[in-house]
Amino acid sequence: MDSLLAELHTVRDWLRWGVSRFNEAGLFFGHGTENAYDEATYLILHALHLPPDRLEPFLDARLAHAERLAVLNLLQQRISRRVPAAYLTHEAWLGDFRFHVDERVIVPRSYFAEMLAEGFAPWVDEAGDVADALDLCTGSGCLAILMAHAFPYARIDAADISPQALDVARRNVADYVLEERVRLIESDVFSGLNGRRYDLIISNPPYVTAAAMAALPPEYRHEPALALGAGTDGLDVVRRILDGAARHLKPGGLLAVEVGHNRDLVDAAFPELPLTWIDTPSSEDKIFLVHGDGLRPPAVRKRKA
Repeated sequence: MDSLLAELHTVRDWLRWGVSRFNEAGLFFGHGTENAYDEATYLILHALHLPPDRLEPFLDARLAHAERLAVLNLLQQRISRRVPAAYLTHEAWLGDFRFHVDERVIVPRSYFAEMLAEGFAPWVDEAGDVADALDLCTGSGCLAILMAHAFPYARIDAADISPQALDVARRNVADYVLEERVRLIESDVFSGLNGRRYDLIISNPPYVTAAAMAALPPEYRHEPALALGAGTDGLDVVRRILDGAARHLKPGGLLAVEVGHNRDLVDAAFPELPLTWIDTPSSEDKIFLVHGDGLRPPAVRKRKA
């Protein structure tokens, strides 16, 4: 350790060392960054209390001894403990929004963030069209907070089965001063919602298959298994959402569910449902949409028609 502190002086030195050691250790990425360079950059800038998007001006800056020690400590933790970087820094970003995270919640990562940044267009015409919205399986509360910004006149419910996750969500809601608009509810899917109905329900639920859970890299094993795994085909929670959503949607209401790489499984499990698969700027076929009327039994739909 002493030799490293004596030999590596600049941000550039530590970045090169970090990338080399991350690659040597075979770390797995996917909790906000996709490669060793981006992750080492993020951790070094965080350790030095520098803006997370401003590396170039500081590359040749020489670091004080205490700064070198802070950088080394953070990089070595990432290597030795195989902990996602977000758990080391206690922060995660979705676009320009920063959220507190720890091991009570999964690290936020959702394609819904891109949709909400665009006001959920074209599926929602005007922000004022959404008066009541639900983020189901809210975890850290990040999507509920993004919904509150996308739909400034809406009341947002954020539901999760985990009281520990809701404690994290409560902190994030308070950080954005949204306590009067975002209501946190402990609920096993729809069980705690007391019949509330919504214009829009979004959910990024557990959807990892049993086989994928067994093969998870070490980084993912630091996340709550309850928020990841969902039975043999990964659809246990999705089934319950689809079964109950019609009773919680207003006329004309919309349900949107993120299911990762499971489109084929979803299509095979629910061939009768009129699902629409949508793309975002960085994804294809990861989110499906269905209108409330399409969730009713066929006989009910025919009578209405």
